[in-house]
Amino acid sequence: MSKSYALPTDAPPGSTDAGDGPGGTTKTRILSNFVVPILLGGIIAGTLDIAAASLINGAKPTRILQAIASGLLGKSAFDGNSATVELGLVLQWAMSIIIASIFVLAAQWRPVFKRHWVKAGLAYGVVVFLVMNYVVLPLSAIGHAPRFRVVHFAEDIVAMLLFGIIVAFFARERQRASPVGSGA
Repeated sequence: MSKSYALPTDAPPGSTDAGDGPGGTTKTRILSNFVVPILLGGIIAGTLDIAAASLINGAKPTRILQAIASGLLGKSAFDGNSATVELGLVLQWAMSIIIASIFVLAAQWRPVFKRHWVKAGLAYGVVVFLVMNYVVLPLSAIGHAPRFRVVHFAEDIVAMLLFGIIVAFFARERQRASPVGSGA
């Protein structure tokens, strides 16, 4: 006898009962495997990156956010008001979410990244550092890679290693919880 998982007449369109079988497991899996790690990893890593840049450069976070906005607006971002600070925050979080998305998708494709998330996160941090400094910055309104100074290089690479580890932490393989009362 085959079971039918037809949409109950009282279920609203788009509910977890719609087309997912019992319990909405597909949507739950997508949420826990993709959406949550991408958003948490991206926003937390992006926010801590602002704090790290502020410490490294001895500048207020608002100045760092204006510097991020200058990638789109050029030097006029520093003459702006709170709108350029807000734009910088939106750009930072957007880039961070995109960066986290790439890692999370790669970890789904190559599960070894989930099992060895610290190593994978460190390697990803190096890749992010190289891409941001030698591809994104030269293509932005800033128009050039940062000048190489050993101290700044070391500080920036440590910040990106931390960024990579945070993103990998949220994408890591998790232990499945044993059912309550199973005695396991």
